[in-house]
Amino acid sequence: MLGPRPGETLLDIGCGTGYFTRRFAREAGVRATGLDPDERWLAYARPRAPAGTTYLTGVAETLPFPDRSFDRTVSVTALCFVPDERRAVTEMLRVTRKRFALGLLNRNSLLYRQKAGRGAYAGTRWHIAQELRDLLKGLPVRDLELKSAVFLPDANVFSRVLETLTPNGWLRGALLVAAGNVA
Repeated sequence: MLGPRPGETLLDIGCGTGYFTRRFAREAGVRATGLDPDERWLAYARPRAPAGTTYLTGVAETLPFPDRSFDRTVSVTALCFVPDERRAVTEMLRVTRKRFALGLLNRNSLLYRQKAGRGAYAGTRWHIAQELRDLLKGLPVRDLELKSAVFLPDANVFSRVLETLTPNGWLRGALLVAAGNVA
């Protein structure tokens, strides 16, 4: 998966408190925009934003941008909470010029067995790899790659070492990621 290049534009859909938006802006040098429906989370994100980063209120199903507005788009687990995932993905691809990455929580993971239906995960839709493929079927996507990450949800030293040894092509991590180019 090719990462963003300095100076490119990136939209983070469902950015929440802006953690990933800030990371992309700082580490990849992109001009990042975070979008989320929760104004409280955005109020947290805005004062922490690096230069050139903006945060806007909006929903994934009706993105307030013209076609092909961003070089890249990303959404990290946010669509697990969106009522109409297919419409959100269609919108994501509509505003993307080059590449996209979509992360969804994996029903075939240890995290699912530990957290599904509890706490912050109550009401979350969990997916399997085939459902992610089906979500993208028929949409203008090419060079699709599916990967996975976060195989051991515990953050201890042992888990961190094992994470580096686990191939991300093994689709059993807590996060399923689909990345590709917009056709």
